[in-house]
Amino acid sequence: MGFMSDDEVEDFRLAPMESAEGYGIARRAWNAYRSRAEVVLAPVIEPVAKKLGASAAVDLTGFWLVWHLEGGFEGLQRLGMSRSAIYRRIKLFRRMFKAHPDEFQFPGLTIDLDEYRSSQPEAAVDSDEGES
Repeated sequence: MGFMSDDEVEDFRLAPMESAEGYGIARRAWNAYRSRAEVVLAPVIEPVAKKLGASAAVDLTGFWLVWHLEGGFEGLQRLGMSRSAIYRRIKLFRRMFKAHPDEFQFPGLTIDLDEYRSSQPEAAVDSDEGES
């Protein structure tokens, strides 16, 4: 499991997965985790999903994750998000979760930044070496 090299075929229709679930790795992990996670996360995610819809809840949850993985506002800009797009998501996140994404912690979730950074392609890691 890793990032696709430039030499690999990009037409995934030539190598279809057995199902929409792919290999089912995420589904099995989710099923194992679900009973414990629902108790903690359902009160956090479900109200947002009911107010905004599932897609928006997933977008805000992903926004929070990428915020933390990439180092906040500047990291999102480095990825190509505009200032106005970031501010719009911060505003919506604060409205829905009652906290700024920088200070909010999803109950039961932890982020292993060292593992995340070590799994990045060399080009992405090299571009940050001069920054600290």
